[in-house]
Amino acid sequence: MKKITLLALAAAVAVQTGCDRLRRPPSPGLSVENGTFVLNGRPYRGVGVNYYDLFLRLRANPHDETTLQNLDRLARAGVPFVRFNAGGFSDKDWTRWKDDPTGHFVAMDRVVRAAESSGIGLIPSFFWTSQLTRTAGERKQAWGDPGSKTWALAREYLQEFVSRYRNSPAIWAWEFGNEWNLNADLPNAKDQRKPGEDQRDDLGSGHLSAAMQEFCKAVRALDPKRPLMTGNSHPRCAAWHNTNQRSWSADSFEQWTEILHRDNALPLDTVGIHIYADTDAPEVCGKWATGWDDYLRKLKQFSVETKRPLIVGEFGLADGGKFSPAQTRERYRDVLRAMGKAGVDLAALWVFDLPAQDGSWNVSFSNSRSYMIEDVIAANREWSNRNTHQP
Repeated sequence: MKKITLLALAAAVAVQTGCDRLRRPPSPGLSVENGTFVLNGRPYRGVGVNYYDLFLRLRANPHDETTLQNLDRLARAGVPFVRFNAGGFSDKDWTRWKDDPTGHFVAMDRVVRAAESSGIGLIPSFFWTSQLTRTAGERKQAWGDPGSKTWALAREYLQEFVSRYRNSPAIWAWEFGNEWNLNADLPNAKDQRKPGEDQRDDLGSGHLSAAMQEFCKAVRALDPKRPLMTGNSHPRCAAWHNTNQRSWSADSFEQWTEILHRDNALPLDTVGIHIYADTDAPEVCGKWATGWDDYLRKLKQFSVETKRPLIVGEFGLADGGKFSPAQTRERYRDVLRAMGKAGVDLAALWVFDLPAQDGSWNVSFSNSRSYMIEDVIAANREWSNRNTHQP
């Protein structure tokens, strides 16, 4: 009788545990399951915008709440998420954080609370540039050394930021930085140095790989679920030759694939690039590609084979260049259509409400480029109906 009672009790506990699991709310933000983004327990694909100034403007002037107001307006319009600079651009920004961490995170608290209230997602990009090294008193190659002063500061920042907001439903993912891969292994690195820099400031792919691994390690110790993003642009069309031959010779498809594996090494659980419609895919992304449809289709195949969702963290086209306004609109829409057709999982328009780029990249609800936001909203409706698409 006792044995039967214990068995019955065990069964009851098992049933209750199963019920508890069913009732347990989904993890906050995005997660990656079987190579697909999941949001609120369902497969997800979506298009958002880059809101570069979201935090920095408020940090510079606590009385200027325009970014918080516009965040709510984006949410009400149907934009699901924004990507933003969540650290600093210059060494002065990072020094200001060190001198006044309370003021820094009070401003960030306001951003996160506003996003929670509006129901819009946030993708914070931590190290937009490499300038934290200057605050640490080191050279850029210190990013490749986990024992450096630079990484001591970086881990301090990540510890505070991720611990502070990891339970917020507004945080969708964590991103390392912005387009660092475009500065790696350059044959003309000497010509790119700023005054006062030397060869110790020339970043190589080895430094970036080490930095990305350290970033993943630091964040995963605090948050085991949310996706990890590089923030990289597309590999240069000569990236393999930059690394192996210090030349600008065009990479083959196989060499491009090798670079993708290198720059998106595990434990990164996403594959990310940036693309722009002012040039064609064969010119900037790969001589082997026949166009954006071909390039994005093969990129999606890579992400499927490696069981990771595909992110285009920036896309768009500026006004005032070599194209007429009508051509700009059509080329922009061509890239947006190509991303949808290829099965890109997440994409973000560059750039919303950035006055410094008025007349070129800036998109608002009222300027001549407002159609780009309208197209983003329309794309979300289309993508939501194809959220399990595979090429």
